[in-house]
Amino acid sequence: MKHIFLASAVLFLFACGNDKTSVVYPQLISEPDSIPAGYAGGCGVPTDASLEDVSKPTTVVGTGTAESCTGEAVIAAVSHGGVITFNCGKDPVRIVLATQAQVYNDSNPEVVIDGGGLVTLSGGGKNRILYVNACDKNLHWTTSHCDNQDLPHVTVQNISFIDGNASNDNAYDGGGAIWVRGGRFKMINTRFFNNHCQSTGPDVGGGAVRAFSQYNNQPVYVVNSTFGGKDSLGNVGSNGGALSSIGVNWGIYNSLFSYNKAIGNGGNPAKSGTPGGGSGGAIYNDGNSLSLHICGSLIEHNEVNAYGSAIFFIADDHVGTLHIEDSKIQSNTGGSWELIPGVSMFDDTKQEISNSTITR
Repeated sequence: MKHIFLASAVLFLFACGNDKTSVVYPQLISEPDSIPAGYAGGCGVPTDASLEDVSKPTTVVGTGTAESCTGEAVIAAVSHGGVITFNCGKDPVRIVLATQAQVYNDSNPEVVIDGGGLVTLSGGGKNRILYVNACDKNLHWTTSHCDNQDLPHVTVQNISFIDGNASNDNAYDGGGAIWVRGGRFKMINTRFFNNHCQSTGPDVGGGAVRAFSQYNNQPVYVVNSTFGGKDSLGNVGSNGGALSSIGVNWGIYNSLFSYNKAIGNGGNPAKSGTPGGGSGGAIYNDGNSLSLHICGSLIEHNEVNAYGSAIFFIADDHVGTLHIEDSKIQSNTGGSWELIPGVSMFDDTKQEISNSTITR
């Protein structure tokens, strides 16, 4: 399940088993775009999807200048957990991380990364930006049931993620900017630009974010956030150009998904002679007894090769609910087997659609 990117900057080979695959790093975006976070959908959000209080930070990255805000400082701050804020000066700043920042499960039960609307974290086109995994022994197990544990609670807010690339991660496929398993996770006032993960494979994806195993099946929240925004800024992966998950519920509010791409080929299970993938231009949601709640959001100009030009929503046990309210799904391209325009799902999975425009 390895991926080949179309834009080029640096070429290298990596091995998985006996296979060797050429990976072309995506071109870096020279400057963050002025596209704002979110879409003016006007939907109210649940209380637990609100911004976290950062008035008493555990760690402040930087001492008032852009030069003082380093990738090493970010990685160290995340490893210690708690509330992380930034003091990098009055202008927007991009901080490049040479390796992914990792949340240690026993460091602090609450981890909040707040960029104050000025900070962009970058993977430099070479690595994922943030990694959260309650089931990774290297990050210290804290329970005997890591696939369903309450902590850590991780929030990213008022921050952007750009040029993340998980293509060279053979252990934890997908999640070009963020990979998360366990605890609780939410994103508020965030932007994701030009993040990439592996480009083929039936069960890999999340050009921007890949998620698993949220505590007691509570949702991952996405609030007032932007994934893409124009063609040069879209996120790319085998499945789920922006978001990919297995067995995870989502609550998405007042957010924009545009120009993301699922570039795999052959679907899941992969058709004979194909590498698999290519489903869910914006969102890939697979598993049992799922809920995908979208309110006040715009999903447009996303692309696929296989299924679900906007959304791939498959409740494998045919028990689930797709809820779309006060939203627009339009002008998404490619793919087939769409029950409603842009959406691939079983015809017996519950739909709750109100005050929304859904067109090709």
